[in-house]
Amino acid sequence: MRASSRSRRNGMWRDRAGSVARVALLAGLIMLTGCSSTDANLRYLALGDSYTIGEGVADDGRWPVQLAARLRADGLAVGDPLIVARTGWTVAELSAAMDATMLEPPYDLVTLLIGVNDQYRGGEPEAYRVALRTLLARAVSLAGARSDRVLLVSLPDWGVTTFGASDPRGTGAIGVAIDAVNAVGRDVARRLGLA
Repeated sequence: MRASSRSRRNGMWRDRAGSVARVALLAGLIMLTGCSSTDANLRYLALGDSYTIGEGVADDGRWPVQLAARLRADGLAVGDPLIVARTGWTVAELSAAMDATMLEPPYDLVTLLIGVNDQYRGGEPEAYRVALRTLLARAVSLAGARSDRVLLVSLPDWGVTTFGASDPRGTGAIGVAIDAVNAVGRDVARRLGLA
């Protein structure tokens, strides 16, 4: 997916060097904070929607799978991620799916990328704030009450995709709406002490 220059400036898409630096930082964070797992592999839980499950890409193209592979390449014994995600899920739908999934905490790393479908369906950023706080509290609990083990991933700007270009709202309006949702996410994560 190709990002607009506005999206790059706002931090939704990074260059390769920046991505590598963030993965190295995350790997260092995991090593420095120790492993809560009793088995050889760090346990990774990836929560989200179509971006997390990798709609339209092979299993090895999913970003959580790529992250785990990169961390292994950097010398960390990270198991395959448990992915709880489905195309079209909102925050509420992900939460319901988590209730129905046999999760076995604590996880050494929990990532969360959710909210684009709330935005797509016309949800307000402040409603997202309330739901996201609750979901992130659950994520921290799943990480053994370790907020330093939870990573909130910003929403990509779907307005720059072919699908977004055909949306009647227009790419500019979509980008502004995504920026507003990501601002809420940054604020909630900062207040909870999350990355």
